[in-house]
Amino acid sequence: MSDLDTHPVERVCGGREDVSAAPVHELIPGRVVTIGDDRPVRRMLPTLGRRMVGPWCFLDHTGPDDIADQPGAQIAPHPHMGLQTVSWLREGEMLHRDSEGNTATVRPGQLGLMTSGRGIAHSEESPVPHPRFLHNVQLWTALPDAHRNTDPHFELHADLPRFTAPGLDGTVIMGEVDGARSPGAAYSPIVGADLTLAADADLRLPLERDFEYAVIATEPGAIVDGVPVPVGSLLYLGCGRRDLALRTESAANLILIGGEPFEEKIVMWWNFVGRSHDEITEARTQWQAAERFGEVHGYHAPRLDAPELPTLPLKPRGRVR
Repeated sequence: MSDLDTHPVERVCGGREDVSAAPVHELIPGRVVTIGDDRPVRRMLPTLGRRMVGPWCFLDHTGPDDIADQPGAQIAPHPHMGLQTVSWLREGEMLHRDSEGNTATVRPGQLGLMTSGRGIAHSEESPVPHPRFLHNVQLWTALPDAHRNTDPHFELHADLPRFTAPGLDGTVIMGEVDGARSPGAAYSPIVGADLTLAADADLRLPLERDFEYAVIATEPGAIVDGVPVPVGSLLYLGCGRRDLALRTESAANLILIGGEPFEEKIVMWWNFVGRSHDEITEARTQWQAAERFGEVHGYHAPRLDAPELPTLPLKPRGRVR
């Protein structure tokens, strides 16, 4: 996945400032952005109200889109460093290729997890032929300093652990929920889960007290701790919860994200996560010179050029704006 904004801004995220030690309800509207293949997506992180939730630093929700007579997703080769990409499909398929020689098709209910480490390039596209609908959530996690220069690699996990309760069918994407643990490699205390809720559900989901949490809705109808969550918004929940009340008026779906507050401050720009302006500048220069990130073979179009860097130096702004 890629941030294909042609005029990306630098963002400083992380640190423990503005992490609520107590439960809160912050309903934060996402913003609609258009990515490189002209598809509108709902960007939930980073957004005006919050930049990170645990190690999660980027979250886009797309669809459901009818692509029966369209090429669907077409994301040309682009670089990543210092992060993990998490691909989660509700409907459709996504063909992944990367500069480490991996090719894989990610399908609904499967975890496509790419650890960029010191640097990798990849492409993403709807295969030919492809299902009629595309509905997906794309996320990044920031790698902590001790692991951000690790060797790049890709994982595809087709069988993920599930957990159930009356009215709930859950899948663990990353980390652990209610004793069920994802096989995906994690470098920080983290959780990510898909929560499919039946109509008229009423239950409590166990949580880790030291984690901060948020939810997004990919379908309408869910009420989280008394707050209706519309599609297109992120509900930030803070820390200090042992469980979370979930209720529905109709069948619904939520994505739960969380983890220990990410203590390090990071710089995000385009598809890079680093620690300084100079580090981001170096990565951009190397990508433009076809160095460091390798080459993706098999995609039908040229790779993406990096946008121009901003002229102003970075000004730290913390976890929220």
